[in-house]
Amino acid sequence: MGNGPMAAKCKRGETVSNSVNFGIWADFRNPTQWVVPFESFYEASLDQIALAEDLGFSSVWLTEHHYCDDGYTPSPFVIGGAIASRTKSMRIGTNLIILPIHDPLRVAEDAATLSILSGGRFDLGVGIGYRQLEFDQAGRSLSHRPSLIEESIEILRRAWRGEAINFSGKRFDIGDLRITPVPENPPRIFVGGMASPAIQRAARIADGFLSTGGIGHDDYIAALDSENTPEERTGIYAGCWAIIAEDPEAEAARIGEHVLYQTNEYISWGAFGPPEETPLFETPAAAIEGGLYELWDANMAIERLRGMIDTYPQIRDIHFWSRFPGETVESGTTRLRYIAEKVLPALRD
Repeated sequence: MGNGPMAAKCKRGETVSNSVNFGIWADFRNPTQWVVPFESFYEASLDQIALAEDLGFSSVWLTEHHYCDDGYTPSPFVIGGAIASRTKSMRIGTNLIILPIHDPLRVAEDAATLSILSGGRFDLGVGIGYRQLEFDQAGRSLSHRPSLIEESIEILRRAWRGEAINFSGKRFDIGDLRITPVPENPPRIFVGGMASPAIQRAARIADGFLSTGGIGHDDYIAALDSENTPEERTGIYAGCWAIIAEDPEAEAARIGEHVLYQTNEYISWGAFGPPEETPLFETPAAAIEGGLYELWDANMAIERLRGMIDTYPQIRDIHFWSRFPGETVESGTTRLRYIAEKVLPALRD
């Protein structure tokens, strides 16, 4: 497991050799009630990511939202370039960007540039989006999301071949246009989501599936079968929401307000269904009990993660939140050290 090879019997009836990366997930949120100067916050966050590579984490995942009071990462490609300059081998990915609100040609250029700057270490994770405000400001309709994301992915693939794009669809019409520079190692395109159509889409047109909190793994495996997806495009890249610490209950109590903030913000935006139909959590304890969070010490983390990897040999990456919104970088780093020292060695044995 871990950075070493693992042969396992896949549910699709084939034996695969699996190498699992472990990484961190960063959203660069700086909520008003805990705000610190963004300049020092970004500097500390980049230091944390560089340290994570030294600790043995081999991937970093950035996410994206816009017009947020807490500064939720609006420019993941820019931050990805800064990370590339501070790291040596760590893969840099997005989990995820909201592709339907973007110009696919602009994304093609930015992603190609980041791939070149990072020496081919960049992976582009995309999702369909759900927040009305972002679509309104982009002049896009939520109802057009399926065609927007699928046409954009096709345009990206054509752009990175170095050939004329020549695409005509429902949403985009691009003629004899070429994107340069062409990356020697084009980014892999991963698709994330929790709803069945998004998971089916990942199996049909993506190079892998971005999962959230373990949701959708079985549906994705079934979709791989129905879509007859080639083996090299069957990876699962899993965002883990567990709070992992020596005393996880005490840790959850200590950072509970930050966890509550994170959960309720996502609910209010519509991440888990229509906001008017999804009540907010009233207390940190309720958010932890009723949300995506689990409380693990090292032994439990090893058991649960090893079980997940054994059950789903398609897993290629598991990444953990580097910190919760408003929590200090130093506080989040304490948990990353614990994971690096107490959990990862056992998984790599």
